[in-house]
Amino acid sequence: IFLPPLLYDAAFAISWKELWRWRRIVTSFAFIVVFLTALSVAIVADSFIPGLSLALGFLLGGIVSPPDAVSASAILKFVKVPRRMSSILEGESLLNDASSLIIFRFALVAIATGQFIWQDAALSFAWMVVGGVGIGLAIGWLFMKMHKLLPTDVDMDIILALVAPYVMYIAAEQVHCSGILSVVSGGLFLASKRNYFLKSSSRLRGDNVRQSLVYVLNGLVFLLIGLDLPQIREGLEQEGISLSSAIGYGLLITAVLIVVRFIASFGALVVTRIASNFIAVADRNPGYRAPLVMGWTGMRGVVSLAAALSIPVQLSDGIPFPHRHLILFITFITIISTLLLQGLTLPYLIRKVKM
Repeated sequence: IFLPPLLYDAAFAISWKELWRWRRIVTSFAFIVVFLTALSVAIVADSFIPGLSLALGFLLGGIVSPPDAVSASAILKFVKVPRRMSSILEGESLLNDASSLIIFRFALVAIATGQFIWQDAALSFAWMVVGGVGIGLAIGWLFMKMHKLLPTDVDMDIILALVAPYVMYIAAEQVHCSGILSVVSGGLFLASKRNYFLKSSSRLRGDNVRQSLVYVLNGLVFLLIGLDLPQIREGLEQEGISLSSAIGYGLLITAVLIVVRFIASFGALVVTRIASNFIAVADRNPGYRAPLVMGWTGMRGVVSLAAALSIPVQLSDGIPFPHRHLILFITFITIISTLLLQGLTLPYLIRKVKM
C-alpha cells in the first residue's frame, strides 16, 4: 500500500541528468554503504542484544539502513546547499530503499526457512535485480504508450500515474523479482520521458496530487506505528525485555548507524581523491564540508517504518515471529532519535560549515 507510490514520487522528483553525473557516489552509498550498515547492525545486534541472532540482526539492518529522502529534502528546502548535495541525497535515498529492502527480504527468508544457501541467494539476487529493472522498464514503456495513444484528459493522466507504481510492483512480485526496483526503474523512465507524453496541465496537476498523496501516506505510516506502540510495549513485556533496556538497544543501533555513515562519507572522500588519479571524477576535491554534511544526513523515516510493519506476525508453521516487537521498537527509536538529533541540528550544521 505505502511503498510503491512513495518510491514512484521519489523517482519523479530526481533529475536523471544529475543522477547520472553523480552515479559513482550515489551507487556506492546506495549499495555498498547500505550493505556495510546492515552488516554492522547485524554484528552489534548479535553481540549485544540478547536473543537476536545474526539473521534477525540482518533483518533489523535491512530495515534501518536506508536514510529517508523525505526528511532530508524537507530540511534542505530551508537552507542553502549546493545542487550537487541535494542531487546526491535524493539519488542515494531512491536507490538505497531498493537495496535495503532486498537485504530485508533475504533475511526474512533465512529466518523463515532456517537456512541460507549462498549460491541460491546469489542467483535469486541477480534475478530480482535484472528482472525487477526489466519489468519496471517494460511496464513504464506500456504506460507511456497508453498516455500517448489513448484519448486521455488531465484526470485520466493522473489516475494512470497513480495506478502505474502498483502495477509495476505487483507484476514484479508475481514472478519473484524486486517490486521495489521495478517501481524505481519504471518511475525513472517515465520521469525522464514525461515532457514527451504529458501535457503541461497534466504535469502540474499530477505533481500536486502526488505530493498531497505522499504527505498523507507519510502521516498514516507514523500514525500506524504510534497506534501500535501500546501493543509493542506489551509484547516486550511478554518477551521479558524492560522498556529501558529496549530504549538502550535502540540508542545503541542509532549510534552504529551514525558512526558507519560518517566512516562511509569520509571513506568516499579518500576513494574519490585516489580514483581521480586514474579516472575522470565529477569532483576531484570535495573538501571536508560535503562529507561532514553527508554523514549527518542519515535520518531514518517512512520506508523503515513500512518495512518494519511488514514483518509477519507468525512464521509459516504458526510460530510467532521471534522478537518482532523488539525489532519494531528499535526501529521506532532509531527513527525518532535520528529525526530529532540529526534533523533538528542539520540546518545549524550546514550554516556553520558555510557550504
